[in-house]
Amino acid sequence: MTSSEAHISVRDLRKQYGSFTAVDGVSFDIERGETFALLGPNGAGKSTTIEILEGYRDRSGGEASVLGVDPQHGGLDWKARLGIVLQSSGESGNVTVKEQLAHFAGLYPNSRDVDEVIAAVGLTEKAKTRIKSLSGGQRRRVDVALGVIGRPELLFLDEPTTGFDPEARREFWELIRSLKREGTTILLTTHYLDEAAQLGDRAGVIAGGRLIDIGRIDEIGAADARTPVVRWHDQNGLHEERTTEPARVVAQLYAATGAEPSGLEVIRPSLEDIYLGLVGAHLREESTPSGEAATEAQSKELA
Repeated sequence: MTSSEAHISVRDLRKQYGSFTAVDGVSFDIERGETFALLGPNGAGKSTTIEILEGYRDRSGGEASVLGVDPQHGGLDWKARLGIVLQSSGESGNVTVKEQLAHFAGLYPNSRDVDEVIAAVGLTEKAKTRIKSLSGGQRRRVDVALGVIGRPELLFLDEPTTGFDPEARREFWELIRSLKREGTTILLTTHYLDEAAQLGDRAGVIAGGRLIDIGRIDEIGAADARTPVVRWHDQNGLHEERTTEPARVVAQLYAATGAEPSGLEVIRPSLEDIYLGLVGAHLREESTPSGEAATEAQSKELA
């Protein structure tokens, strides 16, 4: 991928606070129309990275390009092309949901229909309610609505569905899919790994300020971490076999007994399983004397 094809391009991005390094040599591209999930534990450097790309925070080193502009120097025209949903807006306005959305819609040249956006975030029944009277989860939905009302070219979603109930999350996913169909580029952070798996084309895993893996959702992690497990019971107890050919193993088990084995399961590792394995391995490496050097080498290789 060339930088001309990327809506976001980051090279050796760094952010330091005194002696503390929050982001340490992160590099990645996000192409036009892609949904990219940036994953990692609390304090890993995700939000700092996103704030740098949004132009809210200056970087200490490295290069960054967002819609062809250095975010440290992005003007109003550039900002109008972005949609931003922060972790928390602190919004407690004395206006109604619809009034707030209508006000923001008027700031953009090609905004989405206000009522459609309100419905998409599940707030139709609260459209005439003052924002200060909403619950925390409902205010979060307002945050999301404000982020998408301007029909942005690039949408930043930082923990967007915090406080959503399961039904609202599913409705939000459909909204994001509709934006994707329209060609919107999306950078998503979330602690819900099923959300990343549902919405993401690719993912990057960041830990300790470093990018420890990056790839398509169905390719991230080492090959052995994605290998299915066949599990079954017989008279000798529980058995399991990790294999890239689970159908063959199941067929052999059936042929051996003439019946389906008791408690037969074919378990394919989820994105959450793979993510936890990556982060756990990183933490174990960091706890060893040679871990820091090894992790830095991996970060440079990814760059």
